[in-house]
Amino acid sequence: MMSTEKLDAMSKVPEVTLVFWIIKILATTLGETGGDAVTMSMNLGYLVGTGIFAVVFLVAVVAQVLAQKFHPFLYWATIIATTTVGTTLADFADRSLGIGYAGGTTILFTLLMASLFIWHRTLGSVAVDTVGSPKSEAFYWVTIMFSQTLGTALGDWTADTEGLGYGGGIVVFCTLLGFIAAAYYWTKISHTVLFWAAFILTRPLGAVVGDFLDKPISHGGLALSRYSASAAILVLMMLLILIFSDKPAKRTH
Repeated sequence: MMSTEKLDAMSKVPEVTLVFWIIKILATTLGETGGDAVTMSMNLGYLVGTGIFAVVFLVAVVAQVLAQKFHPFLYWATIIATTTVGTTLADFADRSLGIGYAGGTTILFTLLMASLFIWHRTLGSVAVDTVGSPKSEAFYWVTIMFSQTLGTALGDWTADTEGLGYGGGIVVFCTLLGFIAAAYYWTKISHTVLFWAAFILTRPLGAVVGDFLDKPISHGGLALSRYSASAAILVLMMLLILIFSDKPAKRTH
C-alpha cells in the first residue's frame, strides 16, 4: 500500500477547513466584482466577457490537471476563473438571452445535477478525497463551473426577482450555510452531500456580497469601485493562503 505521505502528495485539491470556506466566499465575491468590472465597467458586454473568461478558465483547468502536485495559488486561480466565467455566463443567459433568473437557475441546477450523476456513475464517488486522476479532475472542474454559474443566477434571483435585496440575500444564504454546518456536526447526513450543498450556496452568497459592494447606493449597494474592490479581495485571499499555508486534502480512496 502507498503511504499516507504519498497519498497526500498526490492530492491536488485543498483540505476543507474553515479557512477553505472563507477563501471560497472571497473567491466567489471576486468573481462577481471582477466579472462586472469586465462586462460593465469596461463595457465589453456579457458575451465578450464570457468569451474572455472561458479562455482563462480552460487554460487554468488544463494547467491544474497537468500539474504534478497541489499548488495553492494555481488551485485558487482556477476557482476564480470558474466563478468569473460563471458570473458572465449566467448574466448573459439570464439577461441577454431573456431566460430570466428563474429559468436560468432551473437549467443550471439540472446541468449541475446531471454532472454529479454522471460523475458518480462513471467513477463511483463524487467525494473530494477521490479527486486525483485526470478524469476525476475533469468532472470536478466541470461540476464546479456549473455550481458557480448556478450560484450567480440564484443570487440574482433572490436579491432582485424575489425582492429581498442584497442585505436580505446575505442573511438568507448565511442562514442556509449555518444549517448545513449544523447538519455536518449534529446529523448523519452524508458529508459529501453537505460539501456540495455548501459549495453551491457559497456562490450566491459571494454574488450578493459582490453586488452589495459595487452596485449604486440607489439600488441598495455601496457603490464601491469594482476595480478597487476586486483588488482588495484578491490581496486578502493571497494573504490567507500564505498565512495559513493551504494544505492538500488527504486522499483516502
